[in-house]
Amino acid sequence: MRKYIFLIVVFAQILSGATIRANVTKVVVNGSENKYKFSVTLKSDETGCEQFANWWEILSKDGTLLYRRILVHSHPDTQPFTRSGSRVKIKKTDTVYIRAHMNNVGYSGDIYVGSVQNGFSKLKKKVVFDLNIVHLAPLPSGCLY
Repeated sequence: MRKYIFLIVVFAQILSGATIRANVTKVVVNGSENKYKFSVTLKSDETGCEQFANWWEILSKDGTLLYRRILVHSHPDTQPFTRSGSRVKIKKTDTVYIRAHMNNVGYSGDIYVGSVQNGFSKLKKKVVFDLNIVHLAPLPSGCLY
């Protein structure tokens, strides 16, 4: 029954022109080179396990996956929310992209770009990354709640 309700919600959003998104809204970094801790704040259109942000990730300037933080449960009632990930192996001058992934629609939302040295801000232009990144480990094993 929940699956049918979810499909109705998704179709209603599509018909109304609404876009399901997982937006990065803030990035804070602590630590030292090759072992940085990233705290990433997301605001996403979550309804529960049928629609939630299931990871955020860091990509290099050339689009290589550097780090992925798996999100094990939905956050429909706690928006925006922040989750941290540690031991990110980059230099302070490396330009990286931070983006989020929705379990049901993929990558859709605001991306942040920058470096530890210069800070991070919302990306102003569209960037296309390799579509196969979505299949790289680590990957989530489900949703707790």
